[in-house]
Amino acid sequence: MPKASELKQGTAVEINGEPYTVRAIEVRNPTSRGASTLYKIRFAHMKTGQKLDETFKGDDFLKEADCVRVMVQFSYQEGDTYYFMSQETYEQYSLNADDLEGQVLYITEGLEGIIMLLLDDVALGIELPTSIVMEVIETPPAMKGASATNRTKPAKLTTGLEIQVPEYIESGEMIKVNSDTGKFMSRA
Repeated sequence: MPKASELKQGTAVEINGEPYTVRAIEVRNPTSRGASTLYKIRFAHMKTGQKLDETFKGDDFLKEADCVRVMVQFSYQEGDTYYFMSQETYEQYSLNADDLEGQVLYITEGLEGIIMLLLDDVALGIELPTSIVMEVIETPPAMKGASATNRTKPAKLTTGLEIQVPEYIESGEMIKVNSDTGKFMSRA
């Protein structure tokens, strides 16, 4: 049973007996003393796609949805459809770009460590690995002598994702990106 503070995008939970996946998480830190951090979470129903917004405290427990988790690898994309292959049975699964809301920019060619969520042998969503290696394809050059501060600059990655990276990162470098926060972690 995961706590609300442990949820990440793509996690499958059960709310009122119905299966939902986490689509977006917004963290709110109240300013008054003793107030606990609130997590405003947008869920999508696994079968109907209907959206549901709920707010939880960090230590609230949620029930995991009763679905099968299969390790898959990203194979290829055709139009708006993304294809994944099971690493054990080599079975193919496909998901539409709408089902991967917010996760498309983290899917790179041959990405492994993805968990496919299946309910009655139907692919419903994925859980991405926390750390994803991507290539920087475009970033401004570093300024000479500006290393005393830890300033950042924008960088465009191979999937079109734009993040802030430290000034010392150059085009062509491989970096690790946190798929939960969308932030730079380290060089790969």
